[in-house]
Amino acid sequence: MINISERAQKHFHKLIEQQGIDGLGIRLRAVKAGTPSADCQLEFCEPADLAGDEWQIECTGFMLYVEAASAPFLDAADIDYETSATGGQLTIRAPRIKGDAPGEGASLVERVRYVIETEINPRVASHGGRVSLEEITADGVVLLRFGGGCHGCGMADVTLKHGVEKTLRERIPEITAVRDATDHATGEQPYFKREQEGKSALV
Repeated sequence: MINISERAQKHFHKLIEQQGIDGLGIRLRAVKAGTPSADCQLEFCEPADLAGDEWQIECTGFMLYVEAASAPFLDAADIDYETSATGGQLTIRAPRIKGDAPGEGASLVERVRYVIETEINPRVASHGGRVSLEEITADGVVLLRFGGGCHGCGMADVTLKHGVEKTLRERIPEITAVRDATDHATGEQPYFKREQEGKSALV
């Protein structure tokens, strides 16, 4: 079951009224469901847009439709609208949207990728960066490649040692070292140029 607060219902109802279309509703779906990069997507929908197998949630003045394939990932989600002096913020908390963390039997590669996608990349994204797994050697050395704003960034070494490596080794004790396989000389849009002082996104 999805919980949608009264504040969120009023917010959606107001938006729908502004469109002036009879029978207009809101459709909710999960994008990349079951993966670390999963997210929620909301859109207006008319009856003709529906597939017919959606979950239907009757709200104040409108219907909320949940895409059938997304329903298992959005079960127990909370939708709220928080107001402030400068406006409002819609929030969706869906604890099942990314699927389950790798279990005890998961490979080292699966566990490393999960930590990178769920903990490291959301943080380096604030600097327009991204980290991807290149290789794990037989003796537990993780080789990473930095992209986006981290490629060629003057703070990449700090991000690696005090952020990425620290996080990975805390979460996965089998890792013996974490190294950067990136050729930073080829970075085109670094967040900090090599000669600049700055602050790492992970420190």
